[in-house]
Amino acid sequence: MTSPPSVAFAGARLAVNRLLDLVAHVGRVSFMVRDMVVSTVRRGPRLGLVIDQMNTIGVGSLSLVIVVSLFTGAVAAVQAAYQFSSVVPLKYLGAVILRSTVIELGPVLTALVVGGRVGAAIAAELGTMKVTEQIDALRAMAINPVRYLVVPRVVAAIIMMPVLTIFADAIAILGGFIVSITSIGVSSHTYTTSLKDFFYMKDLVSGLLKAVMFGGIIGTMGCFHGFATEGGAEGVGVATTNAVVSACVLILISDYVLANVFFRLIFAK
Repeated sequence: MTSPPSVAFAGARLAVNRLLDLVAHVGRVSFMVRDMVVSTVRRGPRLGLVIDQMNTIGVGSLSLVIVVSLFTGAVAAVQAAYQFSSVVPLKYLGAVILRSTVIELGPVLTALVVGGRVGAAIAAELGTMKVTEQIDALRAMAINPVRYLVVPRVVAAIIMMPVLTIFADAIAILGGFIVSITSIGVSSHTYTTSLKDFFYMKDLVSGLLKAVMFGGIIGTMGCFHGFATEGGAEGVGVATTNAVVSACVLILISDYVLANVFFRLIFAK
């Protein structure tokens, strides 16, 4: 029977090993980001590859983003009306939907949806290339795999995430508008007037800057876990799962950090 001190020692050793693995993981991601930045600065991304990835990431995700955003705005309207009852006049309903969507719901939910779709696709594609030695073949032909595979995907994700976020914001506000005038009893004039009165450019800018960061996270995590794939088909499945989980966790963490930076430091006044 294992004694308590032995159990405590084993637990401490496991915690130290996990911490060291995390540090090593961060280091490998940092090296890939460094190689990506150096490659981009020295030679620039390949425009044709970037455009192809923009189509895959942006246009391919648009229908999913529209559906999610439409019902996000509709649910936001219903919940806001319920919580405002007997507390805040419903003439401010449009303003609440606008600001909550532009600042938080639009960029974050879009990033989580796109991260699940695009991050998994990137990790699966690159992971398959890794286990079938196609990436090694690129190196053998003197083609930099980071410039050829990573840079176009990350750049395309950074470019398309703000675009998708703008669509998501507009569709969510439209969804809230439809629900407000059809089932809550707010007139279209009251809703649109509230939008105009409480629209602030800093809210939109903060949401789009978040989207840029989220796009970089999605592309980087997908590429990193794809390149780190080992063990055949099973390894591709593990890499895909890790890419989605890592992207979603980092999106939520960075959202908190950026919210503090924007609204406690930059836009505090």
